[in-house]
Amino acid sequence: MNPDQRPALAAGRYALGGDLTVTRLGFGSKHLTGPGALGAPEDPAEAVRVLRRAADLGVTFIDTADCYGPMIAEQLIRKALHPYPDDLVIATKAGLTHPGPGQWHPVGRPEYLRRQVELSLRNLGLERIDLFQLHRIDPLVPLVDQIGALRLLQEEGKIRHVGLSEVSVEEVEAAARITPIVSVQNLYNLTDRTAEPLLDHATRHGIGFIPWFPLDTGRLTRRNGPLATLARRHGATPSQLALAWLLRRSPAMLPIPGTSRVAHLEENTRAAVIALSDTELATLTAMAV
Repeated sequence: MNPDQRPALAAGRYALGGDLTVTRLGFGSKHLTGPGALGAPEDPAEAVRVLRRAADLGVTFIDTADCYGPMIAEQLIRKALHPYPDDLVIATKAGLTHPGPGQWHPVGRPEYLRRQVELSLRNLGLERIDLFQLHRIDPLVPLVDQIGALRLLQEEGKIRHVGLSEVSVEEVEAAARITPIVSVQNLYNLTDRTAEPLLDHATRHGIGFIPWFPLDTGRLTRRNGPLATLARRHGATPSQLALAWLLRRSPAMLPIPGTSRVAHLEENTRAAVIALSDTELATLTAMAV
């Protein structure tokens, strides 16, 4: 496939930690598993097709977590893509358990994090995880113990880079005093910009910002609103415009829209080729949050 047929490449690339180059438009694997990220997918064959099609479209950054399934998303990634292309980067997470619908519990005990890293290595078929993210900071465990455990795993060669999820600027700075933090993953989209201070911090300090739930457009999708109007002008959907806006918002932005269907994946990926003018960017940015 020629580069111009691989739309994810149009979003450009970003070097996590200065040495781990990924396409800025990635893929999130949460939706590959059952409802609420629990259990096997309804159509495992389609899940495999989605992952393989993502690679065909130029995506070189796949985000997953031990609790998606649990473990099923990691196993699907291995089934679909192993042996992995040289340029594929798989980021996984641990530190947040998901025992049932609506139940999420942070667990940051060092022995637990070590065990989950070992399991992820096995499930993904890797000798080293390029980007390992602490899924949540456990308020019951000293931060130095949680990040210290990941630093030790780095020293052992089992983790290359460390990232954090759902954190504040202050927590990033505290963790960075223990080991370099190359990415943060917080809720952020066109309608929810609570993490704006963290995004600005990440952009200034060369930290990749991975927005989860990137496609939420909420009430901005009303038929005659500016988002819908701009989408029609570009022959695109409001969700595609929302992704295009994220990619323009910051060079550190690494959206990971997820889906369980090939058609939806292809639709999301085409957002990378939408070129927003400065005026359009300003219009979308100015929308009420």
